[in-house]
Amino acid sequence: MYQKDFILRMIEMMGDLIAALMGRIRKGEFPKATEMLDNLYHDLLKEDAAFFRAIPQDQLTVKLIQEHHYTNGHLQILAELFYAEAELRYAQGMKTVSAEFYAKSLHLLEFLNTASRTFSIEQQDRMKAIQSRLLEVQTL
Repeated sequence: MYQKDFILRMIEMMGDLIAALMGRIRKGEFPKATEMLDNLYHDLLKEDAAFFRAIPQDQLTVKLIQEHHYTNGHLQILAELFYAEAELRYAQGMKTVSAEFYAKSLHLLEFLNTASRTFSIEQQDRMKAIQSRLLEVQTL
């Protein structure tokens, strides 16, 4: 029970941090946003951002669940961090790189949607938004 409560608190805290990060992106403060994002990877998931960036999309869930014992809560956090990274790279004009992070985020959310026994409107909306952004990026 303690671990579930801890993960839920982390997810709530992460929402506030992601909102602050998105504010930096909207203001065009890309170096500060990048620094914040790198810190979030480490603070929330205890690994450097490079570790997660290097994992191919098709190996994300297997590698993180089986080899590193990540929970669905961890994957939810990572999906949000990948989404924030995609938004940052998109705002910087790195459309191809942003597409990679949107795809990774969507992959994790689809996995969580399948693995979860509960329905989340927010998660469904996020998945639709990512799919739309992916289509937009791929047609540029």
